[in-house]
Order: sequence, then C-alpha cells, then structure tokens
Amino acid sequence: MNRTLRHALLLAFAVSVSAAPAFAQKKESATFATVNGKAIPKVRAEALIAGQTAQGQPDTPDLRKAVTEELVRREVLTQESLKKGFDKKPEVQGQMDLARQGVLIGAYLNDYVRTHPVTEDQIKKEYDEIKAKLGNKEYKARHILVEKEDEAKAIIEKLKKGEKLEALAKDSKDPGSKERGGDLGWANPASFVKPFSDAMTKLEKGKFTETPVKSDFGWHVIQLEDTRELKLPGMDEAKGQIGQQLTQRMVQKHIDDLRAKAKVE
Repeated sequence: MNRTLRHALLLAFAVSVSAAPAFAQKKESATFATVNGKAIPKVRAEALIAGQTAQGQPDTPDLRKAVTEELVRREVLTQESLKKGFDKKPEVQGQMDLARQGVLIGAYLNDYVRTHPVTEDQIKKEYDEIKAKLGNKEYKARHILVEKEDEAKAIIEKLKKGEKLEALAKDSKDPGSKERGGDLGWANPASFVKPFSDAMTKLEKGKFTETPVKSDFGWHVIQLEDTRELKLPGMDEAKGQIGQQLTQRMVQKHIDDLRAKAKVE
C-alpha cells in the first residue's frame, strides 16, 4: 500500500477512535433544523460536535451555535450543488464514494480497537524491550564519512599525526554533520546502523577508530568525545505513547492480514 494512502487510512482511524465516546452516546435520529423545507438530521450535528470535542474544544452553547451555522451553510450549498446536478457527475460520485468508505473504515477500525484493547502486560513488555535495546548510555561522537576505504585510511593517518577531526570533517560526505565538524550530538547506539554503533561503543573517550568502519553509507572514521547515563522516562510516563504505538501496529497488522486474504482479480 502506498505510504501516503496508508498514513491517511491510519489518520482516519485515529480520528474515529478519538471521537468514539461522543458517537457512543448517539440518540435515535431526529431533525436538527430545516433549511428550505429540507431536514438536517440530528446525527449530523452530533458528528460535527464530536469531531470538535475530540480536538479539545468544550461542548458549550457557543460551540453548538457555531455547529448550527455551519450545518445550515453546508445544507444551503448542498442544495445549490444538487440543483446544478453535480451529484450526477462521475468524478463527484467517485469522491463521494471515497468519503463514504472513509467513514465506514473509521467505524470498523474503531470497533476493532475497542474489541482488541492493548493490555498492561503488552505495554510493560514493549517498555522492557525498548529499555533493553537502548541500554543505559548515550554517546557523543564525531565522524567523517567517505566513499572509499583508502580515503578513510588517509584520514586516520592524519589524525595519528595530530590533525583534528573537526577540521578534516569538511571533506565528509555526511551533509548533516560535516558543517558541525562531524558532530553527531548526543545519541543512543540504537540510533545508528550496527557497524557504526558497534565500533563507537568500543572506543575510549577521546579515541578514534584506527581502522575504517564499513556501513551501507560508505566508510566511517569515528571519534568518541564523551558518554553519559541514559535517562529514560518511567513506565507510567511512557505507557500512553507506547499504548498508542502498539494500537497502531496492531491495526496495521490487521489491515495487512485482511489485504493478504483478499481475492483480487
């Protein structure tokens, strides 16, 4: 699935989840207002109010007044559009079909999440795995990235003669760090590709790699400046974000599973 479309799908799901409590209170359909003899269903107002409150707006008389005005404007414009026959145009019908699908998809995924809640045990397991992966240290390093091993070896020889990595970094192929003397800032080893992090974590403070380090990006010369203790947020502080990530991962897997089972001709 195209990443942009997939993101839009998950975004629609996220909106439907956040609006779920308001929709759960939906009453039996009734008329909210009438415009030129055409009734506006009450459920339309409830949907619009739910969308606003999901974004943090309080349900106040002012909000309901604004919702009323918005629904009236929409109905007036819809009636004018129908008079001109826009609902009969194929391209408009296609857009309307997509909008209808989006609402149905959001409702389905919202129900799926409701019936498959992420548990405390799942969140704790994920937290422990992240914590183990990140370890307990952060590293402040500099590096120079070049295309060929011989170039890296030449840089290492210059460093051995006393030249500074900061000055040599002007020739680095890494645009993100070359203008800062190769400085990568404070980072966890998991932030880097494995060959890089393996070499970096073996260095002593102030030392540089005496053999070039090969990665998919090219050849690196790495210098370790300092280390410090990694301070992670506690379980209670991180559980909300972890729960959200696990939910999105679960939904994505469910979508992929359904897609894999689908018969497409």
